[in-house]
Amino acid sequence: MRPMKPLLARLLNCRRAATAVEYGLIIALIVLAMVAALTEFARTTTGMWNNISETVQGAH
Repeated sequence: MRPMKPLLARLLNCRRAATAVEYGLIIALIVLAMVAALTEFARTTTGMWNNISETVQGAH
């Protein structure tokens, strides 16, 4: 088994690893924003369909 300390030191000094981490964080933030937007959209859409359902049921 290889020691972890040299590997971690190499990753901390590597610009490519830092860039990959930065891109990963940016993608994670974008995904979180998308989930939040889709959740709100689903809530709004569900409310709309519930209103339509109540209106149709009340018409009978």
